[in-house]
Amino acid sequence: MSASEQQDDDPGTITHVASLGGGVIGQSWCALFLAAGRSVAVHDPDPLAERRVRQAVEDAWPVLTRLGLAEHGDPENLRFHDHPCAAVEGAGFVQESVPERIGVKHELYAAIEPVLGDTTVVASSASGLTLTEMQAGWRDPGRFVLGHPFNPPHLIPLVEVMGNERTDPGVVDRARACYASVGKVTIEVRREMPGHVANRLQAALWREAIHLVTEGVASVEDVDTAVSSGPGLRWAAMGPTSLFHLGAGEGGLSAFCERYADSFNRWFDSLGSPRLDEDTARQLVEGLRPISEAHSVDELARRRDALITGMVALARGEER
Repeated sequence: MSASEQQDDDPGTITHVASLGGGVIGQSWCALFLAAGRSVAVHDPDPLAERRVRQAVEDAWPVLTRLGLAEHGDPENLRFHDHPCAAVEGAGFVQESVPERIGVKHELYAAIEPVLGDTTVVASSASGLTLTEMQAGWRDPGRFVLGHPFNPPHLIPLVEVMGNERTDPGVVDRARACYASVGKVTIEVRREMPGHVANRLQAALWREAIHLVTEGVASVEDVDTAVSSGPGLRWAAMGPTSLFHLGAGEGGLSAFCERYADSFNRWFDSLGSPRLDEDTARQLVEGLRPISEAHSVDELARRRDALITGMVALARGEER
């Protein structure tokens, strides 16, 4: 009996996980799993992967500690393997974050499938590939699901989980429970759609942001400010439909729709459909220059992460 089979059916009791892929997403997953008290086995063929993963874990640990996610964790409970089969041996849960090239993923799945434990769930972090495309790399994809995080996974709680008619009963629920046990918030994607849910919402907002810039309505910097200092603050608290439910007071969403239907329909009809072509990209890059020249990418990333950490810490405190 394998180590994964010896674990309880409760996903919260899984003590050992595997992370396949040591890039930016895989590094962040490693930090989160370690903070949650799991031991983590990593496979990445890049000879520099181990150094990068260990550095990423070290960098993330203070944030995870501040969020109360590292109370039972040990950053040293990490080991690396040259072969993916060795990494997944005994793992109760596998998070796959290798490059989004379908051939690479299929080759990996074919290698690990024969050695997986009978109850081990494998989840892919893929954002651009569909579950159906990836399932083609399995003889039996019953315990394989989409488990798409938002970057960086150790900081942003969201994971989008999806199964389909080829997924075994209960596997999506088991994956969601595994994620919940390490502090994640999950949604279930019920129908296959390119980009899943959250990335499509991002794309819709950015499309209109680009339209406003290319039409000369506002600068890149001002459009960004309109989001971050306006609705973005509300969206950090609740989603758009819930917020509009509050927007009409006691009448709730029904009253809001009745009151503002004409306005929204007019706005819907005038939304733009720009393309992210070379000229548009050049205009956006030029528009961002006042910020990009004044602040390095690392500096902006630190500022972003500090703000997000504060918001997540506040939300977790309220939940408790």
